[in-house]
Amino acid sequence: MSVVGINTSITFIGKVLEEGATLLRVNEIIVDQYAGGGGASIGITDGLNRSVDIAINHSKSAIELHKVNHPHTDHYCESIFDVCPLEATKGRPVGLLWASPDCKHHSRAAGNRPVDKNIRCLSWSVLKWAAMVPVRVIHMENVEELRKWGPVEEFEQGKWRPIKEKEGETFQAFIDALTTGLNKSHPAWEEIRESLGPDFAHYDKLEKGLGYELEHEILKAHEYGAPTHRQRLFIVARNDGFPICWPKPTHGNGLLPYKNTANIVDWSLPVKSIFNRKKPLVKNTMIRLAKGFQRFIVEHSDPFIVPDDQSVSFIAETTEGKVQYKARTGGSISIDGQQKFDPLGNVISENNEVLVVSHLVKFKGTNLGHVLDSPLHTICCGNHLSECRTLLIKVNDDQRANLLTKPMTCFTKNDQFGIVKIKGELYMLVDVGMRFLSPRELFNAQGFKENYIIDQDSKGNKFSQASQRERCGNSVPPPLAKALVEANFSYCQSLNVA
Repeated sequence: MSVVGINTSITFIGKVLEEGATLLRVNEIIVDQYAGGGGASIGITDGLNRSVDIAINHSKSAIELHKVNHPHTDHYCESIFDVCPLEATKGRPVGLLWASPDCKHHSRAAGNRPVDKNIRCLSWSVLKWAAMVPVRVIHMENVEELRKWGPVEEFEQGKWRPIKEKEGETFQAFIDALTTGLNKSHPAWEEIRESLGPDFAHYDKLEKGLGYELEHEILKAHEYGAPTHRQRLFIVARNDGFPICWPKPTHGNGLLPYKNTANIVDWSLPVKSIFNRKKPLVKNTMIRLAKGFQRFIVEHSDPFIVPDDQSVSFIAETTEGKVQYKARTGGSISIDGQQKFDPLGNVISENNEVLVVSHLVKFKGTNLGHVLDSPLHTICCGNHLSECRTLLIKVNDDQRANLLTKPMTCFTKNDQFGIVKIKGELYMLVDVGMRFLSPRELFNAQGFKENYIIDQDSKGNKFSQASQRERCGNSVPPPLAKALVEANFSYCQSLNVA
């Protein structure tokens, strides 16, 4: 959607930069508001060939993660509204201000839960910076529901909810203040003054308008080389007279192939059998797993088969304790070098062909997951994405006559035979294992590089896995940030006027 300005789509054609060169003007700096996982900063660094100068976040763990990966950046661990733009910039103009305000209380994922009106107001910080210091280009990222940003009402003491009839009213006020001006009678002024406070001395600038050209579009991370379906709203505003540019997708039909989930799965990590656990999985989990098995293996025309160069591990509960065993597609099943191990007690002969298949399970909402040959679903802050690994053996001629040939519709165990047909061949279930994706796999799915530090700060203090997942869920996919930055700064560079 083009709001104000020229809607121009280009591919990065800027001239090749020499080492140390940058697309910013002399003395310009880069500010990353709400810097959490560091994805925006990585994308900006890759796109502009220089580090972010200022990073801000109220979370200590977020700042510590950012600091260990961006040691030359000035970090502010405090509320965005408590940081004075004049003091932080030290008189330097801002070439790029990137803002990714907390999205939880705008997202549809919140459902009908009460919202925090203070968190919904974080975007006003962008106006504060643009009014107080010279900011040439603004990039802002959030959930697409930000377009419905409107006033809230108190329906119980201390509980707030959006007013449906006024959806989009506040979002339009935000745009008006950045561009042509906000009418003094607009109801959003109360929220703006409450957020920016009485000491903010530039309300007149917002009424007149800050003079930016502005557009907003929905961009999808998997179309720019990240192995995730993350879809977000991006706002681009600039006041330097150059057109706003949107990057053309690099991956898709007729382009480079999408990067898929299988690319980020660490096959060396063992999965734990869902059967015979000392503490059984709850009924709803088993139902979800069974439905996923039915959809992505039994009924799927082309289940994802784990590559035969990967030896995968399962952990099973036995009467003697936990046992870890290995299997390989086209190979064998073994434990401690002994062949034919089967936790479900099926008869395995030496000429049984092994098949290992895998799919993604999603423990959120009604979505069951997906096959691994597509990008990963959107990563959130919680622990809800799992790899489900199924071990099968091909039924040989001797076994065929003795087994039920009806395709299985649920998991079976012990003395029951689970039979499934894959590509016209019958296979017998040996085991099903599951594990949650690791933080490293999730960061890889966002498009971070393997050497990006996610597990400790600069002093060696470890981050919990929950903290790592939260940082990842709040991060911007670096390839997407890079594409957007390159599009809007390489245009000026190609004209030799940046």
